[in-house]
Amino acid sequence: MSPMIKWIGGATAALVLVFGGATLASTMAESDSAEAVEFAEAAPSLENAIPVSEAAINGAPADAEMMPADGESTSEASLQTADMTSDGSTAGDTQIQPEPAAKKKDEDFVIKRVLPIDGPIKYGEWHWDDEGVPPGPIVMTVDLDARVLSVFQGGYEIGATAVLLGTQEHPTPLGVFPILQKKKDNISSIYNVPMPYTLRLTWDGISIHASEVENGFASHGCIGTPDPFAAKLFALVKKGDKVIITRGKRIGMGDQIL
Repeated sequence: MSPMIKWIGGATAALVLVFGGATLASTMAESDSAEAVEFAEAAPSLENAIPVSEAAINGAPADAEMMPADGESTSEASLQTADMTSDGSTAGDTQIQPEPAAKKKDEDFVIKRVLPIDGPIKYGEWHWDDEGVPPGPIVMTVDLDARVLSVFQGGYEIGATAVLLGTQEHPTPLGVFPILQKKKDNISSIYNVPMPYTLRLTWDGISIHASEVENGFASHGCIGTPDPFAAKLFALVKKGDKVIITRGKRIGMGDQIL
């Protein structure tokens, strides 16, 4: 074979190799490109890959979760972003109710003075001092343990005395009793004994009235006071004034009587 033919043959083989390699490279590039397209279509975008709402992607707080279209549930975030109502608060806000104001004391029934009495009041002993005391409503207290009746006018103690009380069989009742009736010269319809200066507390026989207040004596439930004290009390009080009977309750300066 001549040298020319050999050169042409070699060149032809070289061209075949070049074109073949180019074709193979093109095919491989197309294949890689198709795979890349398929991967791009199959791979989730950043927005789809992160499980957050669109509002979160746009910079809204992460708490602002999407509400269901039918509004069946309400999250805390939705309460914070609820529509404003006519009074300027949000529709979902928890309304904070103001604390009720402390009940104001009725100054007429706040203790402003107690009588300066030394030691326990003895049977038959009584005290009265209303000098300089301004007018005010009358209220009486009876402590069954101390066996003492006190009289307050506008919060000032003006009278105190030891009293006669009922027995276990006929106890003096506890409670708040308005004076129902006043009768100066009264005779008990039950026991047929004098009950001067009667201040009736119940319709079944309980009253405050004058009595011999001595150790060892008792009543059938009434509250007995010395005669001079009963006369002063009868002249002072009116129907409707209250008598508070307690057992062992102690009150002092600044305390509310009623």
